[in-house]
Amino acid sequence: MPIDQKRSRLAFQKLHRQLTRLSEKPAPQSIHKFRTYGRRIEALLDALVAHPNRNDRKLLKMLARLRKKAGRVRDLDVQITALRNLKIPQDGAQKTELIHALVEERHEREKKLERAFDRNTVDELRRRLKRAADDPISPAADPLAVALRQLEALGRDRAPLTETSLHRYRIVGKRARYLAELADHSEAQAVVEGLKRMQDVLGDWHDWFKLTQRAEELFGTASDSALVAMLRSVTRSKFRNAVDALVETRITLARRKPAAAARIPQNQQSELGAA
Repeated sequence: MPIDQKRSRLAFQKLHRQLTRLSEKPAPQSIHKFRTYGRRIEALLDALVAHPNRNDRKLLKMLARLRKKAGRVRDLDVQITALRNLKIPQDGAQKTELIHALVEERHEREKKLERAFDRNTVDELRRRLKRAADDPISPAADPLAVALRQLEALGRDRAPLTETSLHRYRIVGKRARYLAELADHSEAQAVVEGLKRMQDVLGDWHDWFKLTQRAEELFGTASDSALVAMLRSVTRSKFRNAVDALVETRITLARRKPAAAARIPQNQQSELGAA
C-alpha cells in the first residue's frame, strides 16, 4: 500500500509552523508539537527512503539534536505537573523542594533550548525542510509493512520485562505508530489506535519513573523519605499498567497476519534502535 502523500506533506508543514513559535518563545505546547512532528519526519526519512540525500542526512541530524533538547524541557514540564497534582500527607517540604529543583532545571534547559533555536539554525532548518518536502517521496517499502516489521519484537521477546526493556518498547511503538500513520490504507488505522493506547500508558509510566529517580537523588531511599516511598508506589502501579498495555498490544498484533513482504531500506535502524 502506498504512502499517504497528503499526510506526509502535512507533517512537514506543521513542523515548519512550530519553528516560528519556538524561535519566539518555547511554550510547552510548541515544544511538545515540535518533538512529535520532528519524530514523524525522522521516521519517514530514516525508515522509508532507501537512499537519503545529503540534505536528508543533514536534516535528520539537526532534528535529532534539537528534539533531544526539546525533550528535556518537555519531560520536566510533565514531571512538574505530576508532582504538583500529587497529594501527599507527609513531607510537604520535600515535595516543595523537589518542585523548586525541577523548575530551576527547567529554566536552565529552556535557556539552552532558546539558544539552540538561534536565527541561523532556524533558517537552515526551514530550508532543509522545504527541500525535503519538495522532493517526491517514493518509499522503498510500504509504511505499514515497515511498522509491523519493527513491531515483531513485541511478539517475539518473552523475557521478563524490566524498566529498560519497557522503555525500549515505548520507543519502538512510538516510531512504528508514526510510520503506520503514513500508510494510505484503512488497515493502518487500527494499528495506529492500538499503538497510541500503548504509547500513552508506557509514556505515563516513564514520566513517573524519571520523577522517582530524581527524588531518590535528592532524598535517598524510601526508608529515608515518605515522598520517595509514595513515588515508588505510584511508579510500581504505573509499571504494572504499562506491562498490561504491552501484553494487550502483543496479543492484538499476533492476530494480524504479517503484511506482504516488502523490501526494507538498508538504512533502517534495528527494531530496537535508538530514540
